[in-house]
Amino acid sequence: MRIVGIDPGYAIVGVGVVEFNNQRFTTINYGAVTTDASESFPSRLKIIYDDICAILDTYKPDALAIEKLYFTTNQKTAIDVAQARGIILLAARQRDIPCYEYTPLQVKQSVVGYGKAIKKQVIDMTTRILKLKNPPKPDDVADALAIAVCHGHTASSPNSLNYLIKG
Repeated sequence: MRIVGIDPGYAIVGVGVVEFNNQRFTTINYGAVTTDASESFPSRLKIIYDDICAILDTYKPDALAIEKLYFTTNQKTAIDVAQARGIILLAARQRDIPCYEYTPLQVKQSVVGYGKAIKKQVIDMTTRILKLKNPPKPDDVADALAIAVCHGHTASSPNSLNYLIKG
C-alpha cells in the first residue's frame, strides 16, 4: 500500500510518501510544500493545491493520511490551517483517494508506543522505522512521515475504517 502522509499548514505542508507491505515500510520520497508570507492567502492556497495535486498524480497513493486539526490558543491560525487542509482533502477526493485522519495522540501512540511522547521521540522513532540516515527536516516533514507510519500500522487493523473521512 502506498501512503501519502500530510502535516497540514499554509506556510509549510509536510509531505511523506511511503510504501507499507508485509509490516515493512519503504520511504519513497518526502519534503515540504512551502508558501511565502508575502503572497496573498488565496495565492498560497493555490500553490498548496497545485503542488499537492502534482504529488498525488506522481505517486498515485492508495491512501492519504492527514493530521486531524485541534484548536490551540490561536483560532485564526487554526482556521487558516483548516482551509489549507480542506484543499488538500479536495485534491485527494478529486482523485478518489481515500483519506484518513489521526490525532497527534494517535500518531504518537502508533509510532512511539506512548501517546504523550515528545516531538524528539517521534522524530527519532520515525527515522528508525523508515531507516533514514538523518532525521527529516523541517519538523513538519517528520510529522508527515509519522502520520504515514501511523496509517500503515492502523490500516492493517479492523478498526481502520474508524479513521476514514467519509464523503
